[in-house]
Amino acid sequence: MYIIEPHIHMYSRTTDDYQAMYRAGIRVVVEPSFWLGANRRYAGTFFDYYHLLLTFEPVRAARYGIDHYACVSCNPKEAEDRRLVDEVLAGMAEYLDHPRCIAVGEIGLNNITENEIYAFRRQLLMAEERQMPVLVHLPHFNKARGAQITVDLIRSEGLTQRRIEIDHNTEETLDITRQTDCFTGLTVYPYSKLNPQRVSEIVRRYGAERMIIDGSADWGVSDPLSLPKTIEFLRQDGHDPRSLQMLFHDNADTFYGQSPRWKPNYEIVPVPVCEYQRQP
Repeated sequence: MYIIEPHIHMYSRTTDDYQAMYRAGIRVVVEPSFWLGANRRYAGTFFDYYHLLLTFEPVRAARYGIDHYACVSCNPKEAEDRRLVDEVLAGMAEYLDHPRCIAVGEIGLNNITENEIYAFRRQLLMAEERQMPVLVHLPHFNKARGAQITVDLIRSEGLTQRRIEIDHNTEETLDITRQTDCFTGLTVYPYSKLNPQRVSEIVRRYGAERMIIDGSADWGVSDPLSLPKTIEFLRQDGHDPRSLQMLFHDNADTFYGQSPRWKPNYEIVPVPVCEYQRQP
């Protein structure tokens, strides 16, 4: 089974990670925009970052046999400066229109402030107008409150729920987010999110329908091979092959397939390291 990694921040990963991911069966990745470790002070630094995600990173990934797509957004950790948010969103169109951009994201809540909700709502409406998929980030703390505000906002704006994935769910949020028609994401990430054992129990309780599993790997203690390791755990824990196919490929393919730009290529041939080193 080929694996889609539907949420991973390869900007923070090495080429060794790409090689290991390819060997483990990962053939397609989606990279949402995220916080780079320090708040950006200018709209231009956002635009340079989007340009990198949409041009350089797909080329780097393809050298190692992986097809790379991106999502573009102003993330919730940098939403407190409304003037900057407005400036970034005003210049985002050319990046949302790029052939490698398949969704708006990740957007959502961090500290659950009015400014975050302002940026969240604006980008939800931008995505709805463009009929683009949306990747939503649930907060790290006060998750149930953040999930309820997220669901209430989606409902109040009358958004197309099937084009939205609410990611970073845990046991305390799923009773809220699964009441919608949104896709729901589970993130396998040491310490701060879910481990394979918890994922197994969640899937057993809620089923595989509309459930997407990702690794999210970024600057922190994380693992770009979370998905193949979780597949093996779930297989040994009694989950059937059809469920695994849905959780690690088909559901992500269906969700992102709502973008006409989503045309995953599973046949990219890695460039031998010796050939890569000869490139000018």
